[in-house]
Amino acid sequence: MNGYGSHTFKLVNDDGERFYCKFHFKTDQGIKNLSVEEADRMASTNPDYAVGDLFSSIANGNYPSWTFFIQVMSFEQAEKFQFNPFDVTKVWSHKEYPLIPVGKMVLNRNPVNYFAEVEQLAFDPSNMPPGIEPSPDKMLQSRLFSYQDTHRHRLGANYLQIPVNCPFRTRVTNYQRDGPMCMFDNQGGAPNYFPNSFSAPETQPRFVESKFQVSPDVARCNSADDDNFTQVRTFFTQVLNEEERQRLCQNMAGALKGAQLFIQKRMPTLV
Repeated sequence: MNGYGSHTFKLVNDDGERFYCKFHFKTDQGIKNLSVEEADRMASTNPDYAVGDLFSSIANGNYPSWTFFIQVMSFEQAEKFQFNPFDVTKVWSHKEYPLIPVGKMVLNRNPVNYFAEVEQLAFDPSNMPPGIEPSPDKMLQSRLFSYQDTHRHRLGANYLQIPVNCPFRTRVTNYQRDGPMCMFDNQGGAPNYFPNSFSAPETQPRFVESKFQVSPDVARCNSADDDNFTQVRTFFTQVLNEEERQRLCQNMAGALKGAQLFIQKRMPTLV
């Protein structure tokens, strides 16, 4: 299956030029899905089917890969875009904003210890390399801090010191100290306050988020009247074939069968 960044991010080059972007991982194996009936059966007989399939493929040298693409939108284009470019429920037209190939992701090694390398793994969208920054996407903005809180609850205050989560070729120097399960020297006798007179870590200007202007007024807005149907209608009528449309309708009906009757009656009026 394909993978998508979903959110809108921001790219910043060495000249300080900024662009909005979306990330896409397109499977090189082709898209293959289970039917609802097959998925229900596998959920009760072999719920780890997908994990087992991935592990066996890698172990046999049949390494799965995905081609990495980006879409790019200028700030000026974002101002004129017919939809909210930061709405996670909307897509950018591939005709207007074509996919640009960047590279490949290849999974070529299985974990040696599942607990150490997988169960303790802590993905966090606020971990961004230089040149990639968050956009005003409000769901992304909330995830920038909520994911860290979740990991602290699940793995402890020093989850970033766990080998699978810490930098590979450098040591972190900052002002985050103490807490249970500290795995290193706790940054020795360096001060834990800033500013200080002891040459402790200082702000690195090249890692500071870039500036950007906001042209209209900033306020809370009600998105209830947003156009949530045009893109869905295009997907249903122009992207899916008849067999896929039938499966989609069956899946929607299956999901609605447990809903209250007034919700079931309301659904056809929305499509």
